[in-house]
Amino acid sequence: MNKETEYWDIYDKDKNITGRKMERNNFNLKDDEYHLTVLGVVRRTDGKFLITQRVMTKLWAPGWWEVSGGAAQAGESSEDAVIREVSEETGLDVKKEQCEYLFTYHRENPGKGDNYFVDVYRFTLDFDEADIKNQKSETLGYKIASLDEIKEIAGQGIFLHYDSIKQAFEK
Repeated sequence: MNKETEYWDIYDKDKNITGRKMERNNFNLKDDEYHLTVLGVVRRTDGKFLITQRVMTKLWAPGWWEVSGGAAQAGESSEDAVIREVSEETGLDVKKEQCEYLFTYHRENPGKGDNYFVDVYRFTLDFDEADIKNQKSETLGYKIASLDEIKEIAGQGIFLHYDSIKQAFEK
């Protein structure tokens, strides 16, 4: 069964949608063009965070720890994308939870066709470990971690995007 091709909107340097689209992972953006990705920090009401470990088959950063996230699909809002990604990767239904937009950062990779904005959100909710359903194709496992545990993992150099998002854990 063929999976439908996924497309991403192309944005300009001011984060405006250009009206053009790109095929998923077909990195041919000009240096002043971007696609949009999202990250969703999930905080439990006790102050601990849900982090996931990337499967070992990932080409980039296999086995590293991260928060849920991914690319916004063409026509999808940033908030809808982060709700979808958290749900797909963790099994947690966060669409009725408080979705707090925190900030945006961007990455530029001149000449590589892969520039992107990252919208960072945080959800605070009460959940049990029994509620978590890992997406086997994306996540090897998960951990309910304190800020100190996250800092320790980041100190080992194996927490994806930590330097760019650490304020999302500390606010």
